Amino acid sequence: MLKLCDVSKKYKEKNALNHVSLTFRTGIYGLLGPNGAGKSTMMNIITGNLLPDNGYVAWKEKDIRTLGADYRSILGYAPQQQGLYDSFTGRRFLSYMAALKGISKKEMPGELARVLACVNMEEAADQAIGAYSGGMKQRLLIAQAIMGSPELIVLDEPTAGLDPKERVRIRENIKALAGGKTILVSTHVVSDIEPIADEIIMIRSGSIIDQGTVAGLMVKYEGCNGLEDIYMRVYEEGGDGTCTC
Repeated sequence: MLKLCDVSKKYKEKNALNHVSLTFRTGIYGLLGPNGAGKSTMMNIITGNLLPDNGYVAWKEKDIRTLGADYRSILGYAPQQQGLYDSFTGRRFLSYMAALKGISKKEMPGELARVLACVNMEEAADQAIGAYSGGMKQRLLIAQAIMGSPELIVLDEPTAGLDPKERVRIRENIKALAGGKTILVSTHVVSDIEPIADEIIMIRSGSIIDQGTVAGLMVKYEGCNGLEDIYMRVYEEGGDGTCTC
C-alpha cells in the first residue's frame, strides 16, 4: 500500500501540490488533470526524485526516505521526459537498465524479449535510440519501467506521442500487468485511462477535487455523458466540480 500523507510542494509562489493525502492499494489508478495541474510533481515525489516541502510518502507504512534502495527495488518508473542515450541501441539501453535493477545475465534475454514484445519494439530493438521517433522513445521508457515485475509502477503520460493504435496497445498491456500491483498512470487524455482504471483521481491546481470509480463518478455527476464530459465541465470550463450538463 502506498500513501501520500499531507504532501505539499511549492515552486516560488505557486502551489504545485496543496496538502494532498491519498491511499493507493493494488489496482490501476488514473491521475487525471490538465497540464500544470500537479500530476508530474506528484509522480516525482512518489518516486523519490523530488522532496516535498511538507508531509511524506509511505510504502507499506514506512517512509520511503528511510527505505532507500529497498523502495527503489520495487519501483518501476517511466517519466514524461525522454532523457535517453542516443548512441545506445534500444536493446543495449534495456540491458543497462536490467543490470541496474539486479536482473541476472541468465534472466536478462528472456526479460528483454518480454518487455520489448509488450511495447511492440522487437524489430527496432537493435536500432540506435537517436533514430527513434518520440513515440518509440516513450515506448522504450515504458519497457524499462516494467522490467523485473515491480510491485509499484508509475507512468507519467505514458501514451504521449503515440499513434491511436499504439495508445490502445499500451493501454491494454497496462491492464494486463495489474494483477497484484499498484499502477499509477497520469494523463490528460480521458480515453487512455477510462476503460482500465479501478479508480480515477482528478487534480487541479495542486489539489484533489474528486476521486472515485468511473461508475461512481457517473452517478455523482448525473446528467454528464461519460467521463470525458465530466472532464470538460470540471477542467476545461473551469468548473468547481459541479456538473452543469
